[in-house]
Amino acid sequence: MTCKKFRSLTYSDAFWESLCRRDWGPSSMDALRSCKQDQFPWKNLYQQIYQLDSVYCRRLILTGRELPRPRASHSLNFVSGCLVLFGGGCEGGRHLDDTWVAYVGNDFKRILKWNKIESGIPSGRFGHSCVVIGDCLVLFGGINDHGARQNDTWVGQVAVHDAFGITLSWRLLDIGSVAPPPRGAHAACSIDKRKMLIQGGIGLSGLRLGDTWVLELSENLHLGVWQEIVTHPSPPSRSGHTLTPVGGNRTILFGGRGLGYEVLNDLWLFDTSEGHWRWVQLLFDLQNIPQGLALPRVGHSANLIIGGRLLIYGGEDSYRHRKNDFWVLDISSVSSIMHSGTPLSLERSKTKLWRRLKSKGDNPSGRSFHRACVDPSGRNLYVFGGMVDGLLQPAESSGLRFDGELILVELLLQC
Repeated sequence: MTCKKFRSLTYSDAFWESLCRRDWGPSSMDALRSCKQDQFPWKNLYQQIYQLDSVYCRRLILTGRELPRPRASHSLNFVSGCLVLFGGGCEGGRHLDDTWVAYVGNDFKRILKWNKIESGIPSGRFGHSCVVIGDCLVLFGGINDHGARQNDTWVGQVAVHDAFGITLSWRLLDIGSVAPPPRGAHAACSIDKRKMLIQGGIGLSGLRLGDTWVLELSENLHLGVWQEIVTHPSPPSRSGHTLTPVGGNRTILFGGRGLGYEVLNDLWLFDTSEGHWRWVQLLFDLQNIPQGLALPRVGHSANLIIGGRLLIYGGEDSYRHRKNDFWVLDISSVSSIMHSGTPLSLERSKTKLWRRLKSKGDNPSGRSFHRACVDPSGRNLYVFGGMVDGLLQPAESSGLRFDGELILVELLLQC
């Protein structure tokens, strides 16, 4: 009778739904229900997520009176059911100051309409950071085409109206007298609901930075206070890296370009539990990871997908060869490390820590300094722009060009 009871439990849809909710969170579950037909096979979906080995790429059809110019080092965020694109650099080394919004919603049909928001603020820049906090965007820093580094902080709010369409308003945040030094090409993410974390970047005189700052926002997001976080150890100076919150009190830093222009593959965990903040380095051996020698990169994207994994895409190596590969970092392999602030060796889990995924469909060109964001379900990744390899023209000294495509990367799941 006990065996029969356990057997019936393992086939219970309610049991597997509770496991999905526990591991993936309510926002992913609510978004996944939007593709529910008659009965959602939670057990099959749960198994597919943890056996994931492929993604499917497709180029989206873009409509609108105008379309965003090809660009790189811009920002792209998913907020309030919309994609928001701001700034970046384009041909000729010029900065852009335009803001674009496209509503996605639950009935997305692979056709996306861009709407240009006329605001004139923030000023034009590239290499800035922009994160989602609640239903708002928080933007910091960047570089303009005169090489001037910025350290201003802006808040943007998106609203979707039945009568007026989509609106977005920017305002300069009041932060008092303390702010991080000006920079661009830094990494940033949101943590603890109302905080923004930034690290590194390129500061004045082109110097790469290694400092860590946290911005704490007031409840109404009208005021903010910057605080520098000084810890030992901490990640070395770098630019073009990524910071990604991975649930709970943890954030993952990966890659970038170091002080000696070397391309990095080190992995750091920023921990905010236990009432204090610290960096912990996670050590692994590239030689023991299948195809691991291709892992070091700068100008890539890193996003948390459903199942609690980090999906890393693109970037370039030390020879500026642009990549179009997808890698998954298994966060569960490092979930039990919070015992000391010393470097942690992941020797036991090194073969499971990193895994390269296959890509199917319209495989995108290799690219770097693109931007990517994930929808609330955690199973759809939107990728826009970046620097790609182009055909050499007689008047050009290199084959570099900027891209203006919007690519949807889907986890291959069967609902």
